[in-house]
Amino acid sequence: MTKQVRADGILILVTLCWGVSYLLMDISLEELDPFTLNAFRFLGAFAIAAMISFKKIKTVNKVTLKYSLLVGFALVFVYIGATFGVKYTSLSNSGFLCALTVIFTPILGWIFFRKSPGKKLTFVVILCFGDDFSINMNHLKGDLLCLMCAVAYAVDLLLTEKAVSHEEVDAYNLGVFQLGVTGTLNLIMAFMVETPQLPETVHVWSAVIFLSVFCTGVAFVLQPVAQQYTTASHVGVIFTLEPVFAAIVAYFFAGEVLSPKAYLGAILMLASIFIMEIDFKTLKEKKRNKEV
Repeated sequence: MTKQVRADGILILVTLCWGVSYLLMDISLEELDPFTLNAFRFLGAFAIAAMISFKKIKTVNKVTLKYSLLVGFALVFVYIGATFGVKYTSLSNSGFLCALTVIFTPILGWIFFRKSPGKKLTFVVILCFGDDFSINMNHLKGDLLCLMCAVAYAVDLLLTEKAVSHEEVDAYNLGVFQLGVTGTLNLIMAFMVETPQLPETVHVWSAVIFLSVFCTGVAFVLQPVAQQYTTASHVGVIFTLEPVFAAIVAYFFAGEVLSPKAYLGAILMLASIFIMEIDFKTLKEKKRNKEV
């Protein structure tokens, strides 16, 4: 098993956590305002990660901290879009619209880094775009915020790819300190425009804790570590599974039912993952060797 395949397996696990997070955010927003919720999520995750790996993170260097600030700043916009988006639109629609990261990542990579996508990636992106990415005028605000999330996360993936390509950057420390940056900026915004408060009920506390530990701490620390062995555009394709997981969770726990077109889109997304993982060149070489 190659390092990239292992990395992709980790990223699929991360995507599963984020797919579950849409329902948990919806539950948490019953009692918490968006910036307050994100401050809880990211500062809680940072505190846990810092306690577990204090010896490692205390040796962090300036280059890693610089990229942590940049990635953390991008994540603030990702979660403004995602959290407010969930508040103003449906769970399944927010998941599908946020998945447009798969479209924006190769576009922004080409614009800013002149990184042309290969033929296979181009085909897979087109395949993913066949999904039910529709804007509903009844909840336009939420849908536009989810689109902002998709663009911001494409920027995040490209910044992370650039960061982990530097020898001086420690991917694990990058994952931990971006949590602290994002949480601090959200806390500042919470005090500026909201009235921060603690959750009042057990089910909201449970949702916030799960969001902090698994959907934020584990996910965002593993992402840069895994991204050392793959590209931002490849990661964007894997993250198209997020709305598939979000839709499954929304169906079983929130009673949301997708349209037939959306189910077709989910199948296309799953197909795109398999296409990305198949090494067609190696298969052709093996076939030629057998024929010889």
